[in-house]
Amino acid sequence: MRSRDRAPTTGGTRLTHPLVRDSRDKPLRRAGWDEALDRAARGLDRNRGAFGLFSCARATNETSYLAQKFARVVMGTNNVDSYDRACHVPSVAGLSAVFGSGGGTTSYAEIEDTDVVVMWGSDARGTHPVFFQHVLKGLRGGARLYVVDPRRTATAEWAEGWLGIDVGTDIPLAHAIGREIIHEGLADRAFVERATTGYEVYERLVEPWTPSLAERVTGVPADAVRELAHAYACAERAQLCWGLGVTGHRNGTDNVRALINLALLTGHVGRHGSGLQPLSGRSNVQGSIDMGAVPHRLPGFQDILDPGVRRKFESLWGTVIDPHYGLDYTQMSEAMEDGTLRAVYCVGADPAGSEADGERAVRRLRALDFLVVQDVFLTGTARSADVVLPAAAGPAETEGTTTSSERRVQRVRRAVTPPGEARGDIGIICELAARLGHEWKYADSEAVWNEVRSLSPDHRGMPYARLEEQRGIQWPCPSTGRLEPTYLHGRLWEGDSARRGRWAPFGLVQHVPPVDLIDERYPIRITASQCLGSRFIELCPEDAERYEVEVGEEVRVSSRRGAVTVSVRITPALRPGLASMRLPSADEANEMNQVDEVDEADAAGANWPTISARCPITGTAEFRAAAIRIDKLPIVTIVG
Repeated sequence: MRSRDRAPTTGGTRLTHPLVRDSRDKPLRRAGWDEALDRAARGLDRNRGAFGLFSCARATNETSYLAQKFARVVMGTNNVDSYDRACHVPSVAGLSAVFGSGGGTTSYAEIEDTDVVVMWGSDARGTHPVFFQHVLKGLRGGARLYVVDPRRTATAEWAEGWLGIDVGTDIPLAHAIGREIIHEGLADRAFVERATTGYEVYERLVEPWTPSLAERVTGVPADAVRELAHAYACAERAQLCWGLGVTGHRNGTDNVRALINLALLTGHVGRHGSGLQPLSGRSNVQGSIDMGAVPHRLPGFQDILDPGVRRKFESLWGTVIDPHYGLDYTQMSEAMEDGTLRAVYCVGADPAGSEADGERAVRRLRALDFLVVQDVFLTGTARSADVVLPAAAGPAETEGTTTSSERRVQRVRRAVTPPGEARGDIGIICELAARLGHEWKYADSEAVWNEVRSLSPDHRGMPYARLEEQRGIQWPCPSTGRLEPTYLHGRLWEGDSARRGRWAPFGLVQHVPPVDLIDERYPIRITASQCLGSRFIELCPEDAERYEVEVGEEVRVSSRRGAVTVSVRITPALRPGLASMRLPSADEANEMNQVDEVDEADAAGANWPTISARCPITGTAEFRAAAIRIDKLPIVTIVG
């Protein structure tokens, strides 16, 4: 068992020099760069064939590119992924399954020119303020906003209609909207026949979902279902946007497919002002996926199973790429537990601090034969490492690029010099690669980016100078001589079938209720909030009165997996039977106690509110649909 002793650092928890551990029972100590890198190289080398790399979606594109190249070229594996992308990957999976491309189909600015905006499962006003400024401009120009969310959010305050959906019923609502559009003759049949497949089966699939049935299942009034269906279908241009409220479920990918179906049904894709816009939860999660820091795609979102794609990369990289998908984050975590993954390199990733079940993550890390952490701070993961490498804080201390949710690649420039002995991620990865037999010579981040451009057609027309001149460019941009339309998939409107390309299939997805059922003992559905700050649970005034609790009072919140003590906030944004709470950090999760009805083995591996059920396509956990109860704390009387 590795020591929990805190390593000596300067400047608080900021890492300013390398750290190494001499043995399992010794604390981390200060070391020079050569010693740290030599140790890291030896530890990784002896674990070839049992290695995984955890990347960080907040890193620059150039860092993500080199991280995945290190995994594939130096270590010979496609086991590379990040926890940060867990709630965005259902969007990528859904969009790529339909269109062959894993990015939003529109631009932020186009929302200013649209007629109807549907915001589904996203409080964009608070979580995506830059994007929401474009929404406000659209509203001032006459657009109508509809919000689908269990909570009456700050975004809903601007809406013409708020559809207060019950948690976990997104598919029934989407199907009911689709049925209403079909029954009222509002579908764009010409577009459906020209550009899509599977319509007849989809029509039969949604037929049972009448507005009245949807009302009983989703809690949304039948008239509201009809209103949204007519507004969306009749609009000349419409944007359908979604957030973590859609993707953060065990059937997140199916949820996304159900929403995409509505765009296919009405032709609201492939045109200026009409499209699909996922709103991710991290600043550069789209960029990390685009750069290939995923187990199934090479940079440029190119399928690793395609022999022609592999040959292109193998020729430039001078290696043979494993022609199989690697393990994703969830699968690597499981492999750490069963001992088949024995070494991990964390490039900015902090599993111990990212997962709700932080204690379990720490146990996995400590079971490894070797752990290397490259980070800015002495994180919970770093405290379990054999070697800790101090990195620059990107993008404040790093040159490079990032990619927004609208596929816009932008330059970032270093504002300050990294403190102490901290180094840039690119330099660290190259130094480690050299010790493992791969001499990569990059003069700077621009040289790395130019290599990306040579391999990814989507990024070929984006040299640094042009990115600065244009103040960012959306991919795809295959040529330096022109800019492509800001929207994707205009090909679907081509009259020539050869130019139209692949058909867009309807997603034939079924409603699956949340795993955690509401009953007499656990009568409240709780959904995760993205609010920052101290721990608290939000209740509606009716539930606060029912449980006889007041603002600021501490209560015991219990699920079938554990319990935690939190303070109460009261908000009219919630309906009776629905509560909201921020997901706990790792340190908070470690404080949680297990409850009596969970067996010991299960309790050891799960902390409230996370549920073990995961999306079979992407591995995304059921973050937002736990069942809980609330108990008042006993009054403690101090005598004497």
